[in-house]
Amino acid sequence: MGRWSNMGRQVTSRRTVLASMAGVVAAGAIAGCDSSHPSARGAAVTSQPPKPVSLLPVDRRSSFDAPGNPLAMAILAHPDDDLFFMNPDTLHTIERNVPVVSVYVTGGGSYGVNQAPGEPKARPDVPAYVSARQQGLRQAYARMLGATLFTPWNRTVVKLPGGRAAELNVLEYNGRRAELIFLGIRMHEKTGRGSVGMTQLWNTPGVVLRTQPTPESTVQEKYTYSRDDLTETLLFLMRKYRPTLVRTLDPDPDAQVHDKLHPRGSDQVGYSDHPDHTAVALFTWRALAQWGQGSSEGSRTPGFLTEAYRGYYNQRWPYNLPGDTVHQKTEYLNDYGGASSWQCGNASGCGDYSVGLNGVLKSKKGWVRSTHRRYPTAGPKVVLDKDGRMTAYAVLGTRAARWRESGPYSGGWGAAEDLGGGPLAPALSAVAAADGRHLVFGLRFTSMGLTDPDDTREIVLLQQKTPGGAFEDRWISLGNPETDARHTRLTGPPTAVAAPDGTVHVFVRNAAKGISTRVRDKQGKWSPWQKLPGGGQIQEGVSATVDGDGRVHVFGSAFGWVEHWTQKDAGGALVRGARNLRTRPGDSPNVATAKDGTVLLAYPKPSSDQINVSQLRGGEAGRWTDLPDQKVSGYGPVALVDGQDLATGGVVLGARSGTGAVEYLDSGKQVTLHGDASTGLMVGAPAVVQGASQGVAVVTLGLNTAPAVTRVPPRAGTV
Repeated sequence: MGRWSNMGRQVTSRRTVLASMAGVVAAGAIAGCDSSHPSARGAAVTSQPPKPVSLLPVDRRSSFDAPGNPLAMAILAHPDDDLFFMNPDTLHTIERNVPVVSVYVTGGGSYGVNQAPGEPKARPDVPAYVSARQQGLRQAYARMLGATLFTPWNRTVVKLPGGRAAELNVLEYNGRRAELIFLGIRMHEKTGRGSVGMTQLWNTPGVVLRTQPTPESTVQEKYTYSRDDLTETLLFLMRKYRPTLVRTLDPDPDAQVHDKLHPRGSDQVGYSDHPDHTAVALFTWRALAQWGQGSSEGSRTPGFLTEAYRGYYNQRWPYNLPGDTVHQKTEYLNDYGGASSWQCGNASGCGDYSVGLNGVLKSKKGWVRSTHRRYPTAGPKVVLDKDGRMTAYAVLGTRAARWRESGPYSGGWGAAEDLGGGPLAPALSAVAAADGRHLVFGLRFTSMGLTDPDDTREIVLLQQKTPGGAFEDRWISLGNPETDARHTRLTGPPTAVAAPDGTVHVFVRNAAKGISTRVRDKQGKWSPWQKLPGGGQIQEGVSATVDGDGRVHVFGSAFGWVEHWTQKDAGGALVRGARNLRTRPGDSPNVATAKDGTVLLAYPKPSSDQINVSQLRGGEAGRWTDLPDQKVSGYGPVALVDGQDLATGGVVLGARSGTGAVEYLDSGKQVTLHGDASTGLMVGAPAVVQGASQGVAVVTLGLNTAPAVTRVPPRAGTV
């Protein structure tokens, strides 16, 4: 995290990583929609026709590579990005004895001032400051491994493409292992055109950045990196370590107006994150796409999972971590921050002093109080067939994958089938159409080039030829609700529902933080993209269902309440629903339809371990009833189903536990922890599936990259 960078003020070029979308930043343009647009069936029509539907080759491979031993790799812009924005997930991984490899692309030297609170002003010394931050990381990781603060590390060198090298730090303790790789690229490089950094390395041809060795480093040579050099290096490390999970920062942060209420700080102009975070995330996703799509891996696809984490976004939305988790994160940030009085054995310093001594708790920015995922709907999506057999869909190797249950209610899965479509964000949506065919939707990184038209995203669809059979040979592009290429990167992953009348509805969060939709009619024809009326400022993570009367319902968490759209009558226009959902949400909502046809809604409360649960009877003007809160031990979005056929009745929730595994709560009266067989660690959100007389199934993905099932049995006598 480069807190002191004012790089945007020094660069003479107006291009930033997301300057390619700068038009969306102006107050009027951020809305991304013209309030004068005519309405059609209760929704605002986009100002231009939708992108014509096109076909994309599936590029299907024979199968995915069998995963190796679980290993998690994180690729960060600065030292401490993992501790601020990915923890407690990094800690949970280590606690499960899964090796972690953390790659730090820049040294994080900023202007080199390692200022301890209350002490005389420190003089700038970039190499020493970088060294102190690296020492802070060794301290924090040693503690997460269970070792003492100043445990010595094995400090060596890893050789990289192009004759380059980077410092490699390794510590093994009590069966746990961490490796830290420091590429050491400068945050700021002075040129004849001003100061350049990671932003310009990504989007400006000809820019190169040098490395900056530290006094204590095992690597004293200086190297240069071009755009292709850095991509090649990250790809080399992925192939070398073959992680089963790659964690990244946010490649496409939200647009953000900077004003007195929301000062810019170290944000890039017009967006909610540091420019280095975005650039390094884009480099990482470029390398991931090449790893997942490249022919050098042979006929098999490398089967890895991905997760992307928000950065400075955390300070602008309700906090989502319970108090105990915040203090746990703070402990390791204190270890990283250290103090100038510590005797750690590193002459350049013993941490990033402004962070230590509970400095992060005192900060108004609140980064420590949240861990938000860029794609909160990531995780397995499960479709239940009429015979009771489950089919799970998820993203492996940036490509769509399908697993089919070996038999009804068996809990056993066949091998993952490669459905292609990549490179995809890790959040799919899957539904069964009225004729029984499965439809799979994803958010595709269409291109990741230098210019605006060459750096775009689109919504894509793959459908079965026949129910239960093979899929079509081509993905269908549904385009993007944003007609300006610069804005497509602000569109979220799709959420789809199939209505009883034969229509299929797809919803995405758009650049204006509202919701846009396309609808497929009974004949298979898609409508244009339309904006749902009102309801801006939605967090990522849209949820939808169809009630017992056939009405579609859509929900999204705003700043102070949950937004709701529904149909007055089945098949009608989507309009604003009940506005009495005033309990402030701390994260994305999840919605399900109960067996009696009512709608169940659940979402975490801010800074809390409490889950708000509500029930809606009726449609647009229906009546909401608050059900008892449920308590979880972890954080993040939950999944729910009606549990009235279970022994305890009520609602079943699937949630992330306080150890990173999954827990299910049966009306708050029963808690069972569960995780994948190899690590007990959950990746993405769980899926909770109602299985007729077989009770409820909780389906998760773990670091062995395969689905795992926990079943909650029905009460005796239930049919």
